[in-house]
Amino acid sequence: MMLAALKRPIETPELFRLLVASVRDYAIFMLDPEGHVATWNAGAERFKGYAAHEIIGRHFSAFYPESEIKAGKCEHELEVAARVGRFEDEGWRLRKDGSQFWANVVISAVRDDSGTLVGFSKVTRDLTERKNNEEERAARLAAEQANRSKDEFLAMLGHELRNPLAPIVTALQLIKLRGDTTFAREHAVIERQVEHLLHLVEDLLDVSRVSSGRIELRKATVDLRATIAKAVEIATPLFERQEHRLELEVPATAFLVEADEPRLVQVVANLLTNAAKYTEPGGQVWLAMRHVGETIEIEVRDTGIGIGPDLLPHVFELFVQGHQTSERSTGGLGLGLTLASALVRLHGGVITAASAGLGHGSRFTVALPAAAGPPAAKPVTPLGKAFPLHGEARRVLIVDDNEDARLLLSEILQAAGHEVQTAHDGIQALEVIESFAPEVAVLDLGLPVMDGYELAQHLRAREHPPRLIALSGYGQAADRQRTSEAGFDRHLVKPVDVRRLLATIAELGTR
Repeated sequence: MMLAALKRPIETPELFRLLVASVRDYAIFMLDPEGHVATWNAGAERFKGYAAHEIIGRHFSAFYPESEIKAGKCEHELEVAARVGRFEDEGWRLRKDGSQFWANVVISAVRDDSGTLVGFSKVTRDLTERKNNEEERAARLAAEQANRSKDEFLAMLGHELRNPLAPIVTALQLIKLRGDTTFAREHAVIERQVEHLLHLVEDLLDVSRVSSGRIELRKATVDLRATIAKAVEIATPLFERQEHRLELEVPATAFLVEADEPRLVQVVANLLTNAAKYTEPGGQVWLAMRHVGETIEIEVRDTGIGIGPDLLPHVFELFVQGHQTSERSTGGLGLGLTLASALVRLHGGVITAASAGLGHGSRFTVALPAAAGPPAAKPVTPLGKAFPLHGEARRVLIVDDNEDARLLLSEILQAAGHEVQTAHDGIQALEVIESFAPEVAVLDLGLPVMDGYELAQHLRAREHPPRLIALSGYGQAADRQRTSEAGFDRHLVKPVDVRRLLATIAELGTR
């Protein structure tokens, strides 16, 4: 008899009640028609923190923030559920301890067989983790978009700055070729400031390339003594103007690393010029190099204005600069240290900054993995081939919508002995070649109406096509690959060095 009682099946309503009460992943409970809590399950206790005896009989507004209660949200939810049978919403809800969680709430009207409203069922899911993940993903996507926008802006800015600089550089080179010394002092000032502008533009572009992973290192075994010598040569004019003393502590033995030497020259030159900028005239700068275990350290130390403790942790961040005088005599955009840090990191090294505070100088240390083996031998290009100012005369077509750049390049090429015709766009260029058969065509890629790529296609279709040289403000590997695939023989970056252009024309010859 007792065994039979144990085997008797549980009545369906009781089974359902036990099922609901045991669910822990959902808060499932009943409200009376006025919104007071009538039942409570394990999930509700876990989500909201109330035991059944603490919450049954209380109004369900206890789970809502004060602002939503005042806005009548609780009454609205019950009214909708009673009218249409169901109400669903997501929002912040309160636990017993006052903390919030993101909830999905479904309220359903419960009616008896006669259709009379007897209460509401309420099912709540805790979606806080999903909400946080969505917010983190949205924040990450926003940050990535901001970085992309920044990189695109820097690349565009660098390109747009190069365009007006190109004819200025060409004009300066033309003055030099003419040997006119009437305005030698003014010429030197302009040349120095244009060089400074070009460095700023290159820093902008390099920061953009590093940020987007577009810098490709061309590594070889490098003796850092030669690297430092080149960096010192770059920084020397600034040291001379500031009347600084530079002391070098470089041992006689080779210090070998696997590196892209021009990039390391850039790093050391940036550290030296940075030290010179932030050191009062007549100061002192030290550069030392030493082996420390399996690494090589390059240290640049100065007697300059130092770095305050609030700025020190941020010196390698983009556009961060130290204290500037009202005249901004130090200049710059705050890119040098950011770029140096990124380039050192690409070489597998680290760069650190130290200072005892304002007025106590600064110390920057670069640590790079040491390499074994002899440095790679570099082919030496004869000077005459690298910078030929004269050579066999060619018929050259220059197409550029920038009038200053076009006319100055034409004048220089004519001075070098070439026969030159110019055009301001592709349409005019096609007219010119009807009476002028160029052996070499120098094409700006960003032409109006018909860009340089389309013009190149027309020129290559001729019976005797000219050799093609692309001029562009963009000079990444992808840009060069595109011009190569379009049939260009060379890709030169603006502002073009006239000597390099002359050398390129001499190298190309005729087909």
